Amino acid sequence: MDYHPYNDKGSFRSKNSFALSPDYSSQRGEPSYEETTIYKERWPRSMYDSFKRDPNLTVTPRGVIGANGRVFDPEIAAVVTATSPLARKLKSRHLQMIAIGGSIGTGLFVASGKALEAGGPASILICFSLIGVMLYCTVHALGELAVLFPVAGSFSAYSTRFIDPAWGFAMGWNYAMQWLVVLPLEIIAASITINFWDDKGKYDHAIFVTVFLFAIIVINLFGVKGYGEAEFFFSIIKVIACVGYIILGVVLNCGGGVNGEYVGGRSWSNPGAFHNGFKGLCSVFVTAAFAFAGTELVGLAAAETANPRKSLPTAVKQVFWRISLFYIVSLTLVGLLVPYDDPRLLSGGSANAAASPFVISIQNAGIEVLPSVMNVVILISVLSVGNSAIFGSSRTLAALADQGQAPKILGYIDRKGRPLVAIGVASAVGFIAFSADSGAQGTVLDWMLAASGLSSICTWGSICLAHIRFRRAWRLQGHSLDELAFQSQPGVVGSWIGFIFNCLVLVVQFWVGAWPVGYERKTSAQQVNSFFLSYLACPILVTFYVGYKFWFRTPFMRCKDMDLKTGIRELNLPELLAEERAERAAWPKWKKAYKVVC
Repeated sequence: MDYHPYNDKGSFRSKNSFALSPDYSSQRGEPSYEETTIYKERWPRSMYDSFKRDPNLTVTPRGVIGANGRVFDPEIAAVVTATSPLARKLKSRHLQMIAIGGSIGTGLFVASGKALEAGGPASILICFSLIGVMLYCTVHALGELAVLFPVAGSFSAYSTRFIDPAWGFAMGWNYAMQWLVVLPLEIIAASITINFWDDKGKYDHAIFVTVFLFAIIVINLFGVKGYGEAEFFFSIIKVIACVGYIILGVVLNCGGGVNGEYVGGRSWSNPGAFHNGFKGLCSVFVTAAFAFAGTELVGLAAAETANPRKSLPTAVKQVFWRISLFYIVSLTLVGLLVPYDDPRLLSGGSANAAASPFVISIQNAGIEVLPSVMNVVILISVLSVGNSAIFGSSRTLAALADQGQAPKILGYIDRKGRPLVAIGVASAVGFIAFSADSGAQGTVLDWMLAASGLSSICTWGSICLAHIRFRRAWRLQGHSLDELAFQSQPGVVGSWIGFIFNCLVLVVQFWVGAWPVGYERKTSAQQVNSFFLSYLACPILVTFYVGYKFWFRTPFMRCKDMDLKTGIRELNLPELLAEERAERAAWPKWKKAYKVVC
């Protein structure tokens, strides 16, 4: 029998015989009655082939957003944008767990100790609450944009499209650098966490750095599905730990500890609720922003979900509960149980798990086993944030490459939908974590944090501004809000609140950086060093923006000229709304009440 191949999956078709039923798989629009024999390749070969480049895939669809902000080949773009080039394998449960527990990491569990020492328990409560309100508005604005324009890769695409292409370039690299730096930072934190058990330093940190880095890289090589499943697992553990700590904290505060002593609000009166006055309060804002960093990953993952119209709004609403329950409530209890003058907090840094106020509060209660359990949770949360770091930075680098704002090789996407070269670059930066044994890891981490410390603030402010500009263009071009598949609950007012508040944080941080607490006792060189450690991210961002602006002479995007058609997700809104109303009518009362807030 004469066999010949008919597709790239190893199947063969006979010319001289036919099957009992027609085969429509030839994609010619006509039935084929030819006999088909399926030949499956061996897994080593299929795995090798999966790493080959797919020339038809790009992160940002061709023709959607060019390097100068203009839309090229609109007819082609309207077709290719209907399907995201990345693998859509994230399910609703993945997105919801990413929203609830995705960014809970050392910012909450460890760096909050440094914030407690700097500003006191009242400062933590005020700053985290204000950042939480701002972020609630920001994530809703992002949700509205992501459902309508699910651009895979980076939020910089919205800045390019609705603000200024040069600002989109600066924000893209700002966001990429933020996550590139976070990876080695978190891996070093994970290796130092081991010191809680290996207090004599018997084992080199490099051993643990290798294990953690290898685990994170392998997870990301499984593609977006591997990332989603890992985050789902990690987030469940972190959520259970936070809920468990809240219950434990209430019990300890009410006198249910080993010594049976009632704690109440003692630490708010002695040593006090505030430390270092107003400047101490302002210094907590950046720590709070670092703790909340990664919340916007919900929007970044939206383009890789099967149905963002349904899953993303639910995930956005659940951000409110994470902010309220896991951050505000748990940190309120930490402020009640740990005084800000505890000497163990003074040595605290974002990479020193021994200084976690969560662990200190459990140790103060005289409980022996739970501090180790809490450190295991911190270790898992560090791995989780490291996993998110590769996901966020690789997608952003690939999107920048597709828009002509980064080397083209970074846009390499293999047959499984993985931005392989970008993942490789992000993983390579992680090798900086081997400085954990150099003795200078503290200096390395300080400057790495300086390069990315304000990145989140700039990213959130840009998202809010892009939403404000989009809404204005939407109105000027004759559209109504009823045409939007998902509307931001706080609306444009919320975006203005978010944008103005982010600008105020940048101003306040400049003041704290230039004249830090105790600046009178510092030399000029020490003050300059302190300023750049606090504010280095902003000069880098301005340099990227001004350089790109003058080199390419990019225009500011005017609302009346913005293209609101290309790349839009085409949805039959009346039909979808009718289906949703019918589905909701069948829900029991408890589910209707739950869905109002979740």
